[in-house]
Amino acid sequence: MRKTARHASLAAAGLLALSSLTACANDAAGSAAGSGGGGGGKGETVKIMVGGLDKVIYMPAMLTQRLGYFQDEGLNVQLMSEPAGVQAETALVAGQVQGAVGFYDHTLDLQVKGKSVESVVQFSRAPGEVEVVSDKAAGDLTSPKDFKGRKLGVTGLGSSTDFLTKYLAVKNGVDVSQFTPVAVGAGPTFIAALQQGSIDGGMTTDPTVATILDKKVGKVLLDMRTPEGSQQALGGPYPSSSLYMQTDWVNGHKDTVQKLANAFVKTLKWMSTHSADEIAAKMPADYAQGDKALYTQSVKSTLPMFTDDGVMPQGGPETVEKVLKAFNPNIKNANVDLSKTYTTEFVKAVK
Repeated sequence: MRKTARHASLAAAGLLALSSLTACANDAAGSAAGSGGGGGGKGETVKIMVGGLDKVIYMPAMLTQRLGYFQDEGLNVQLMSEPAGVQAETALVAGQVQGAVGFYDHTLDLQVKGKSVESVVQFSRAPGEVEVVSDKAAGDLTSPKDFKGRKLGVTGLGSSTDFLTKYLAVKNGVDVSQFTPVAVGAGPTFIAALQQGSIDGGMTTDPTVATILDKKVGKVLLDMRTPEGSQQALGGPYPSSSLYMQTDWVNGHKDTVQKLANAFVKTLKWMSTHSADEIAAKMPADYAQGDKALYTQSVKSTLPMFTDDGVMPQGGPETVEKVLKAFNPNIKNANVDLSKTYTTEFVKAVK
């Protein structure tokens, strides 16, 4: 009797332990799927690094997740976030993720470094960036011609904000050695640097821009959130935020890439038929940082930059190449094959 009871007790304990382990495994799987934007926990897993999930210029990434379009395609997309696009690029090249949401210009920069990377869905036709100047420096810093001797904020050294700042300087007669780029990220760190005088101005995006204007700590120097602003500052359409991936991976996983394109294009079309209020309401509540009206305004200000079909804008790659060649000696002296920096194969196959 005692032996039988002991066996029964051990069996019950084993079942409890197995149940506990299963629950822990399920919790871990759910946590992995949900981290940094997460996924539905079902379907094929794809990891995408975003150069700032809460930046409005990269909004299609989280919005696609929130609308359920990845799951509709049978994908478990895990969204992760880095403060700057250059760090998202690094994660992609290192093979830590299958895709990156960042600026298209990284594909050109990587090509001359011997890496084959291509944009597969083009979210935008303008940078979505704004050059702001602190209230203290606004009297003397009135255009990029005044960049000389200044400390200018960028998200990260080697980032697209760094690239664009250098181009604006060179275009206006200031050598890249005559000002100091300072890596200050975005959001609170950028605003603090502006307030404390660590930078005189800098390049950033919404919702940081909206907060700077609301707090009255800075003014807009150049606005590139619209195709018109891009044309004026850069001389043409400037495709920026995109989903880009390593070409070998794209060629080896065409079905998966097509599903990603289907989901993202569906989101871009949805954005083109809904108001800023409706879009903002779909995003995580903490992105508004306690001010829904201000966040909605930042979405509204940035909406004109987005495409509605994911297709590369005509003349866009040429504008990007012109910008990079103006200050980047590696690209200036290289023959870039633009046809290998993007593909429309997948977005044009979306039904």
